[in-house]
Amino acid sequence: MLELKNKNIDNSLVKDVNEDTFMDDVIEASKTTPIIVDFWAPWCGPCKTLGPALEAEVQAASGKVKMVKVDIDQNQTLATQMRIQSIPAVFAFIDGQPIDGFMGAKSPSELKEFVQKIADQAGDDKGDLSEAIAVADEMLAAKEYIDAAETFAAILDEDPKSAIAFVGLFNAQTGAGKVTEANEMLENIPANLVNSPEVIALRAQLELSQQAAGLGETSDLRSLLENNEDNHQARYDLALALFTAGDPKEAIQELLTIFRKDREWNEDAARKQLFKFFDSLGGEDPITLTGRRQLASMLFA
Repeated sequence: MLELKNKNIDNSLVKDVNEDTFMDDVIEASKTTPIIVDFWAPWCGPCKTLGPALEAEVQAASGKVKMVKVDIDQNQTLATQMRIQSIPAVFAFIDGQPIDGFMGAKSPSELKEFVQKIADQAGDDKGDLSEAIAVADEMLAAKEYIDAAETFAAILDEDPKSAIAFVGLFNAQTGAGKVTEANEMLENIPANLVNSPEVIALRAQLELSQQAAGLGETSDLRSLLENNEDNHQARYDLALALFTAGDPKEAIQELLTIFRKDREWNEDAARKQLFKFFDSLGGEDPITLTGRRQLASMLFA
């Protein structure tokens, strides 16, 4: 019986992580599958009960959610960053952000409910609508905005959870000059789409476009830095100008330079802007992945 039970265990669903792998195994991994993080320590009695019980519920969810374990004795900097004050402490990450959690012991029924709730918030399942989305995308690329809007709207009627269709409809409305309708969409984003990567990227792109309005030429901003390399505002503006001009790699490096020199500058503006860049590019973009690793190395240095 024991052998049969072990055959049902998927070792890929639960793993130990540390400060070096946290960014990849939690922040980035949660962009595709919800990640539950268990902060524990060998000397913690309640942890010895909660950990295995939580693992069992994660296994029972059959891949809808994954779990990582962090030994706070071996990863004290990470524990400080996450403001861990007592253990066991459990946090759930979706789309790179902590969205729920608890501290202390929980009953088996409470753990089951917690894991199920997180699993239910997994990403959209586009199913058989993928072909319709592809057709609508082609219409949008061909600037057939009215037809694209009608198609995306029909997809949303079939699948209200489709963030791709929501963003597509917004872009189609904007392309058709229906600014009022597009703005109303942004003001009334469905709760189940607010934290989707596609909608987060859309909002980040729009916010960055608004920020970029009125910025000077990149050559002028570079001149300011030549005169004073510690002119963080000029470097910040240059990063935004570069990003909106289609040079995200250099833009990210400029912000990382500010963060390295003075991470508290302007109320942590450089780091906050970096996350807007990452949101705009998308979590799976190689430029985002590289930038996140560089930022993490500075945070945990």
